[in-house]
Amino acid sequence: MNTRDAGKVAVAGAGYWGKNLVRNYADMGVLGAICDSNVPALDSFRGKYPRVKYSTDYREILDDPGISGIVIASPAATHFSLAREALLSGKDVYVEKPLALNVSEAEELRDIAHESSLILMVGHLLQYHPAFIRLKELIRDGELGRIHYIYSNRLSFGKIRREEDILWSFAPHDISMILTLAQEEPEYVMATGGNYLHKKIADVTTTHLEFPSGLKAHVFVSWLHPFKEQMLVVVGSKNMAVFNDTLPWTEKLQLYPHDIRWHDGIPIPDKKEAKQVFVQEAEPLRAECEHFIECIRERKKPVTDAVEGIEVLKILKASQDSLNSNGKKIGLKDSSRKPGAYFVHESSYVDDDVAIGEGTRIWHFSHIIKGSRIGRGCSIGQNVIIGPEVTVGNGCKVQNNVSVYKGVRLEDDVFCGPSMVFTNVFNPRAHIPRMDELRPTLVKKGATIGANATIVCGHTIGSYAFIGAGATVTRGAPDHALMVGNPARQIGWMCECGNRLDENLLCSHCGKGYEESAQGLKLKH
Repeated sequence: MNTRDAGKVAVAGAGYWGKNLVRNYADMGVLGAICDSNVPALDSFRGKYPRVKYSTDYREILDDPGISGIVIASPAATHFSLAREALLSGKDVYVEKPLALNVSEAEELRDIAHESSLILMVGHLLQYHPAFIRLKELIRDGELGRIHYIYSNRLSFGKIRREEDILWSFAPHDISMILTLAQEEPEYVMATGGNYLHKKIADVTTTHLEFPSGLKAHVFVSWLHPFKEQMLVVVGSKNMAVFNDTLPWTEKLQLYPHDIRWHDGIPIPDKKEAKQVFVQEAEPLRAECEHFIECIRERKKPVTDAVEGIEVLKILKASQDSLNSNGKKIGLKDSSRKPGAYFVHESSYVDDDVAIGEGTRIWHFSHIIKGSRIGRGCSIGQNVIIGPEVTVGNGCKVQNNVSVYKGVRLEDDVFCGPSMVFTNVFNPRAHIPRMDELRPTLVKKGATIGANATIVCGHTIGSYAFIGAGATVTRGAPDHALMVGNPARQIGWMCECGNRLDENLLCSHCGKGYEESAQGLKLKH
């Protein structure tokens, strides 16, 4: 596993919500700095956290090598600029919702993070609530049956904002939960609302979502409500579930096994007592903060990553467009959340007769040609061509400017570095067609091919082999071999973890030991 020390995090914005993030990261022992333009706000923390760095200069925080993560809890209008600066400074970033105020800015943040292999996490807090996690488990296990309808109410009297309306302030949490439960993107969005305190800022909105499967959902949010209510209701064919976050922990999640009986063609409701669902008490914000640190340390994808944040942002944008058009129904183009749950950037093209696995992401200006099969959890970079009739396994990473031609096969977890080259014809001539003379190339599980390396066709790159940057491989490579130069020659052996083995075939990093085999090396048991 690729890990690194999480170091310390800095919280940028220490006001209404930021102070809760400060408290949690301080309690976890990872708070390194607090940044805010409000000096009295900073001073309010000095007595409690005397060892923390305090600054009104954001650039000073970004230049601190001891800070590896930036937590942004500033006003929504500043999210894009602050997150962009942090990512360009090489910091992992957590941004409170929304990720940005328009989709193009959010996509720019996503792309910067992807190209720099940085963590970008969005603060959709309720995704980390134990009751919502338990609700997802119930739905996954079929306890509710087919989901017919979802509605969410998020109501209170204040806190009233002026930099954003109620839709953008309250609804992101509910939209995030609904999209997670629906596992599909809405076809249509319609929103209505009322402006009572300011003619351009909505205080109350109702958003309706229609999904391709027939599922419908609505979100009702208001900061002009006489009492507080935070409720998610999921109506299924077998059970109805209610997640009410204003109730005590023992009552936060309940199942209603109501039924409809038919008698002489007349539906008769059969009401039953609610069943309490046990939920382990835990602070959702603490779990969210711990998840960000875990993602930094283990270089893992956050539950609420940039792609999820962009999906929520698209719904918010469509809702705002509908709101501005007096409730007009807005159609959404099929995009990242589609059957199969993979992402294709709008500038890329995928032919018919292509299979792409769940969680795979295909970035800018790439082309997947007919007959190709790409596995689960792959990352296909910019300006990549795959196919025709190429197989790429699960968990592969194909970096920018790589062409994987017909005749090449990648097994699981293969890494193809930027601008590396595969060939498939040994003696090509522009004026002589030789596609019937393809020589197959197999790259086995876990192998790494460095930037600008060339793999001459007709050979096998062994499992966990490591081809150095710029090498030209003309004879293949054994399992775990370290190959460098032109023509490539073996200069040592590599561990599965990507570190060089010593003379005793032991890895000083992970402790694994190896022994010789007919294909190269194998793990010693």
